[in-house]
Amino acid sequence: MPFPYLPCPTSDSRFQAGFRELECGFTSPRPTMIQLPYIEPVFRPPSEARSLILQVTNGCSWNKCTFCEMYTLPQKKFHLKPLEELEAEVAAVAQSGHPVRRVFLADGDAMTLSFRRLNDIMEIVKRHLPGIQRVSSYCLPRNLKNKTVEELATLREMGLDLFYVGCESGDDLVLDRVQKGESFESSLAALRKIKDAGARSSVMILNGMGGMKYSEQHAKNSALLMNEAQPEYLATLVVSFPQGMEKYEEGFRGEFEPLDQQGLFQEMFWLLDTLDLEKTTFRSDHASNYLVLKGTMNRDKARLLATVKQALERPGTVPLRPEWLRGL
Repeated sequence: MPFPYLPCPTSDSRFQAGFRELECGFTSPRPTMIQLPYIEPVFRPPSEARSLILQVTNGCSWNKCTFCEMYTLPQKKFHLKPLEELEAEVAAVAQSGHPVRRVFLADGDAMTLSFRRLNDIMEIVKRHLPGIQRVSSYCLPRNLKNKTVEELATLREMGLDLFYVGCESGDDLVLDRVQKGESFESSLAALRKIKDAGARSSVMILNGMGGMKYSEQHAKNSALLMNEAQPEYLATLVVSFPQGMEKYEEGFRGEFEPLDQQGLFQEMFWLLDTLDLEKTTFRSDHASNYLVLKGTMNRDKARLLATVKQALERPGTVPLRPEWLRGL
């Protein structure tokens, strides 16, 4: 089923702003609504709400992480989109008259593509959409092993300059339990390569990933990884299991006990307290989070720690997202 390129109006102000931007303020002729042939479901970071989503791959080439259910449906088996199909889609967007300033390369694993293919994709984007200001993509650390700093710098110069890196944890034991296929060192190597290429990284850490037993080491080692990498952006999400915990629990060999709300706040306190960042935009405002936190580290570290401490020591005195408003 095709997805409309334009975002649907919702109560989310970011979506509404993006919709107005695309639909209003045009001189004649008015842009044409188009549809792109996405393979559902399609995922993107919240900050890409106004972006054109180009599904250059389908699914995830790794797809073994026990916490991730994004690409488990039969139609999400990993494969590449032929370049001629991709160019036809980009050309259709260009011909529609819609102003496109940002592009997100989906699905979950676009950076598994070779440098040559990514270069070809960027040439297609630049040829048809010369006004593009930014191109971004999810990025598994392992997928940068076969790309040099010079190649990443070339992609950055073409516009691909932001990588959403799901480190999830900086603790090797936790990473092994969830079958991430990465380590502290492999994640750090990828983040350093991105920085050396002059590009930016937005890192995701999963709150609650280690359960009660490994909560403290998960939080503190994740913070140590961030201290070494100094990413431009850092976000936390809460691990969740809409399809059940059986597969996840198997990896922990009976040791996993999910954190309750207070446990999540304690883990966040350990993370923030250990972080030592020069200038990183920090967000814990994803729909999965109970406690919304926003700031720049380390500038706002004391304020953020005080908020978490208040939530721990004086429950009910800090606004929390109600359960019915939480999402994945």
